[in-house]
Amino acid sequence: MILSPIDTVTTISKDEFVEKYYKAQKPVLIKGLAQQWESYGKWTLDYMHDHVGELEVGLYDNKPADPNKATDKPVKVMKFKDYISLIKSQPSDLRIFFFIITDKLPELLKNFTYPDLGLKYFKRIPTLFFGGSESRVLMHYDVDLSDLLHFQFEGKKRVLLFDNAQSPYLYQVPLSVHTVYDIDYENPDYEKFPALRYAKGYEIIMEHGDALFMPSGYWHFNRYLEAGFSMSLRSLPNTAGKFLNMLNHVFVMRYSDKLMRKLFKAKWVNYKQKSAYRKSQRALENSQKA
Repeated sequence: MILSPIDTVTTISKDEFVEKYYKAQKPVLIKGLAQQWESYGKWTLDYMHDHVGELEVGLYDNKPADPNKATDKPVKVMKFKDYISLIKSQPSDLRIFFFIITDKLPELLKNFTYPDLGLKYFKRIPTLFFGGSESRVLMHYDVDLSDLLHFQFEGKKRVLLFDNAQSPYLYQVPLSVHTVYDIDYENPDYEKFPALRYAKGYEIIMEHGDALFMPSGYWHFNRYLEAGFSMSLRSLPNTAGKFLNMLNHVFVMRYSDKLMRKLFKAKWVNYKQKSAYRKSQRALENSQKA
């Protein structure tokens, strides 16, 4: 993979952000943006432990989804406080996915403000994500095609970003928003996945309070280097074309895939994996010819 450093700023005006990054659909890391919040000090694992401790949460691990089960079925359920204690005390790949603040922790809405950067936030679903020091999230892009402002808290996290135009080199699985399951993005096997050598993207290390702007449709791979959590603020597609594409992703592509998975289970998953490999091989051959 061809990984470059990302544009990084400590302060930025709304006009500069809109012109240089939002309109251009170019990612940027804003260091310490969350420090502007009056309640910045509450964004800790201890605060979460004390305020949501008794709530039971579904947990996911690094293993690929079982083709014979629903993809959103957690591998384990435990009390939130026990999960926080676990990831603080020992290495773990267990993570919490898409924890919607407005439904499960509405008091947290008072602890942050939406940054004035020209984004039209979808305020119904600010979401939290938690991970232990061995957690990683499969390379994917968000099915709703939102522009994301993604904050990191507590431990460091490594993020890989790729423009959607890089899809042919990333082994994208058909009818889905993720790549094949067995790519190790921390130690890529270029013999098995040679097209990855041509994928151009960004490598980012996020720290407590940092915010990363991820434009619509950007591929991202997340690796928690230490126990921590993050919050995503979403801005829905702002043009008719993008909105229609989002509807296609959410209501046509996703449910078509669910139906095929239900009908054919592992056969469908295996077919998609092989199809992804063939497509990326063609992209590799075309690049080599060029």
